[in-house]
Amino acid sequence: MHRVSIAALGVFLLIFGVLGLTERLEFLSSHGAIIMGLSTNGLLATISVLVAVVLIVAAARGGPTASSVGIVLGVLFLLSGLANLFVLGTETNMLGFRLSNVIFSLVIGMMLLFLGAYGRISGHLPPESPYYRPEREIVDDDWRTAAEKVTDAILDRELAEAERAVALNYASAEQAEGVRRAAACRGQFDRRRAWRTTATSRPELHDARPRGPLSEPDPT
Repeated sequence: MHRVSIAALGVFLLIFGVLGLTERLEFLSSHGAIIMGLSTNGLLATISVLVAVVLIVAAARGGPTASSVGIVLGVLFLLSGLANLFVLGTETNMLGFRLSNVIFSLVIGMMLLFLGAYGRISGHLPPESPYYRPEREIVDDDWRTAAEKVTDAILDRELAEAERAVALNYASAEQAEGVRRAAACRGQFDRRRAWRTTATSRPELHDARPRGPLSEPDPT
């Protein structure tokens, strides 16, 4: 979707810009000629060709690049439409905009933002998505205290026991709820956090002391 939509808009702008350049229009005229239903002058035609090249190259490089370029250019199209709305009919209208150009810029800007963000800026992306980023697991444990490591070991062991209990149909309501919450998470860090919400009242999880990674907490 990203590549096709970006490429299609790039081709349209390329044709629009090339036709404007072939007409040899005045470069900074505030009253442009009508081409493909839009007003243009030499400067706008040149900008259109440059933007078209950027869009086509982005589409050729792949979906993630096309998506990023679409979001950036979507914002720029929106800003251009709003800015030129205030200079219509004045000598500062350097791009030769008319109302149709303003509407085109706003519509294309919103479309680029939507298409660029579609399937990218959202939660729970599937692993096959090119924008999926696996949860960053904690690989450097040096900054964590021994108590936190013991707490994680306790949570991992409790969650494993709860999952076994659910599988064998003898789990308590608390265990079943904790397993259900953990199952909705992907990484181990989030699974621990989801399971911990069912165990916040247990003092050993708040004041775990180093007793070995798999030792039972001291009941005293």
